[in-house]
Amino acid sequence: MVGGPSRSRTSKPMSRRTRESMAGKLRRNAPLFAALGDDTRLTLLVKLGDGQLLSITRLTEGSTFTRQAITKHLRILEDAGLVRGVRRGRESLFQLEIKSLGEARDALDTISRQWDHALARLKSFVED
Repeated sequence: MVGGPSRSRTSKPMSRRTRESMAGKLRRNAPLFAALGDDTRLTLLVKLGDGQLLSITRLTEGSTFTRQAITKHLRILEDAGLVRGVRRGRESLFQLEIKSLGEARDALDTISRQWDHALARLKSFVED
């Protein structure tokens, strides 16, 4: 190639500050991804996906899990910021927190950019 190999914008190494910032952001999201790593919790999020407040009784319907098991999973989701629980009388109601799913998407986008950078550097190395 005349003038040497062309380098895309993504082939430049990330600065240490950028890498550390990205790593910190991903570490903060670790509990969120841990909470998403369970089939039962994913099923609960799907049930909560329409934005309505649902009781533990409603969330237990159609599953083989006890109310106590569902409550345990809901607390994990709540601790991760994926659902919000409120009390109405004697009943606990839960609702999906959309903002947290956006944060998960942002974290995955960050990981994707890191892989894009790494692959671009590898490609540049191999082609040089």
